[in-house]
Amino acid sequence: MSERSGPGARPGGDERARPATVRVFVALAPPDDAKDELADALRPAYAAYPDLRWNRVEDWHITLAFLGELPVAAVPPLRPPLADLAASVRPVELALREGGHFDGRVLWSGIDGDLEGLHALASRVRAVIGECGIPFEGRPLRPHLTLARARRSDPASVVEAAAGLAGFAGRRWRAGRLHLVGSDFGRGPGPIRYRDIESWAFGGPSDEV
Repeated sequence: MSERSGPGARPGGDERARPATVRVFVALAPPDDAKDELADALRPAYAAYPDLRWNRVEDWHITLAFLGELPVAAVPPLRPPLADLAASVRPVELALREGGHFDGRVLWSGIDGDLEGLHALASRVRAVIGECGIPFEGRPLRPHLTLARARRSDPASVVEAAAGLAGFAGRRWRAGRLHLVGSDFGRGPGPIRYRDIESWAFGGPSDEV
């Protein structure tokens, strides 16, 4: 997914071949230049730990609400209220900062900037989802951007890669769009792939830098 994605992006292919369910989440995406900045900082880790399951740079995102596996028919009703929400919200100013890991298995970059605004946006997104009657596991928001996952036979690489991001501080940027995203998680042996089901520009007022 990309911050530059337009609304209504959908995968090609035969409609009859598509599954009856889709794994869905709502997210923000860093702009391309912010992602390039972090990718440059990760070059030593890419070279040192090629066996990690690295996420594609174009798929990097900050999850606001994870809805899990939904029937395909449950997705369209989410679009109008999420579009209305995006139109009423100002962009959130964020930055990518340093790195860490979850239990030595998942490598992530931290999020800096307007964290209060980010948490408020996530709360509003989750309220909209609840009003649509879609149950989901509302775990507390831990803002991060997932970079890679370890293979079962590799207990050390993620910890070492996270240490290599110590001191990284990316430039500030504004999250300009709200993304409704679907993934192919669990649908094949390859890496996870994400696609925008739809995305909407934030329409609220924002101050100039």
